[in-house]
Amino acid sequence: MRIIPVRLQQRCTGRHKLHAVLVCCLLAIPAAIAAAEKGNCRPADPLVFGILPFISSEQLVFRFTPLVNYLSENLQVSVRIETAPDFVEFARRTHEESRYDILFTAPHFFTRANQKAAYRLIASVDSPEMWAVIVAPKQSDIHTLQDLEGKRLATVPPLGLATLLVRKTLFEAGIDPDVDLDMVITPTHDAALLSSYHGVTDASALMQPPFAAASKKVRDSMRIIARTGSTPHIPISVAPRLDAACAAEITDLLLNMGSTPEGKAVLLHNRFTGYRQGDPAIYEKLNELLNH
Repeated sequence: MRIIPVRLQQRCTGRHKLHAVLVCCLLAIPAAIAAAEKGNCRPADPLVFGILPFISSEQLVFRFTPLVNYLSENLQVSVRIETAPDFVEFARRTHEESRYDILFTAPHFFTRANQKAAYRLIASVDSPEMWAVIVAPKQSDIHTLQDLEGKRLATVPPLGLATLLVRKTLFEAGIDPDVDLDMVITPTHDAALLSSYHGVTDASALMQPPFAAASKKVRDSMRIIARTGSTPHIPISVAPRLDAACAAEITDLLLNMGSTPEGKAVLLHNRFTGYRQGDPAIYEKLNELLNH
């Protein structure tokens, strides 16, 4: 390859400049064609979009069907939603079967999915960090964490991020959740919230996004008495059986979703601002939560 000194480049004629422009355009064509190619996921058709059962099945289908339809249309393959009866079974299907082609799971579950089943991070939800809230009915006498002592606190299963964050917050406040109160396990965030709303328990613990998505009537009847520390938002990863070209096409769709009217509508429906490149290191820091 011949390198032209800068001083000679400045003397190039118009004919030379035109030649240089043509060469650059020709070199750019293969890259543009590659970027525009679709159908890289067809060998894996149909794709299973696995979603952690953090809300009821009905709410999960309602919330994620637009995203799945968007992916299916643009990837030119069938994409179907699948979940599991509970967090433990979802983790087992992920770790032992690599059952889900695209994995939408909790932040603290990604590292184990990567270590045990070689799931590869392709993106993260580009929204503010997440945290859990502890709420109680406004007509109750519960105003602080200390008021929870001797009370019943509804929460999600033990491995749920909300439960882990709340336990950490309670310990830091000098409250032993295994001794000082009764933690009542419910299957989903919705169930946890409705438990205290209907008076079955005294208070509820759940992640802030599901609380914000609850009906205004329910939200307005509850008092937030505490919020936990924050964690990175949801990671999106793919199973090892998906090749690099397919993974890249899915990644490109997610990262550029906000650039089309259809994509913006999906993001608005999900209450997400968009997706960004994922960083595995930020999720590794959450491992200590699983030891609490």
